[in-house]
Amino acid sequence: MININKSDIIDCILSELERIRAQTILAAKQAYETATAAENKAENKYDTLGLEAAYLAEGQSRRVQQCEEDILAYKKMPVISFSEETPIQQGAFIKLLDQNNVEYYFFLGPVAGGLSVSFALDKKLTINFKLITAQSPIGKALISLKVGDELDLKLGHNNLIYEIMALV
Repeated sequence: MININKSDIIDCILSELERIRAQTILAAKQAYETATAAENKAENKYDTLGLEAAYLAEGQSRRVQQCEEDILAYKKMPVISFSEETPIQQGAFIKLLDQNNVEYYFFLGPVAGGLSVSFALDKKLTINFKLITAQSPIGKALISLKVGDELDLKLGHNNLIYEIMALV
């Protein structure tokens, strides 16, 4: 695999999580302002805009808290170096190759599974990867495998076959 610094990948993940947190804080502030605006005070029992905005503000504040917990989980995660003989575990950056020779990149992290992240190797090359957790189907299937192993994953009616090409 191309020479990748694991700390740079984690910094990239943290930047993306912090960007999401900033957007969520803005959305929470907007929902709070809508909920407390004088013009949104209920005029009758059917006027629920202020109430709906209050529920939205509460949900957004919970989402901000979740973002902060996600950021903390990545900051606390130990940086582990992997070799071809190291079994996959949390902290692995994984390159897979499917039966059609399409490359996929994943980072097995503690939280925020499903998040897509772009990592610029240099001015010309960017790798897009997806965060997965050990609780996800692909994360469960990858745990303890090594470079060169084959992953046979059944998702619904689809049977996906990948070869583990590299770990960082």
